[in-house]
Amino acid sequence: MIWGMGQDLCRIERMRSSLEREHFFRRVFGSEEQAYLEGLSEARRGESAAANFAAKEAFLKAAGRGLGSFDLAQIQCLRRESGAPRLVLSGKAAEYMEQNHLRALVSLSHEGGLAAAVVILEGKDFPPEDD
Repeated sequence: MIWGMGQDLCRIERMRSSLEREHFFRRVFGSEEQAYLEGLSEARRGESAAANFAAKEAFLKAAGRGLGSFDLAQIQCLRRESGAPRLVLSGKAAEYMEQNHLRALVSLSHEGGLAAAVVILEGKDFPPEDD
């Protein structure tokens, strides 16, 4: 059952500029993401970092949370051997998923200077109603 869905866009050029700031890179991307991104060409690094950032934002939207709810570096978007993206969560984000018995699905794309991500959270029940 779908618990939540989120979608986000990120401008690739803006991300390329942001990556020039070491503090941003270390604060936003987890250690496994950092290693992945550092292994890419400069052109691919910007595209992938923008897609990963969009995935983090899409996850927050799917969870019904805003920025600051979870440490962005604890929401890592990694790649399977096939190249397919997957979310790897730690800290409060992992606790949230475990407490609510959820799993995350993610899809990434980039074209025309934009990177996009869609995240779907699946669970056994619908999320609780807001008061």
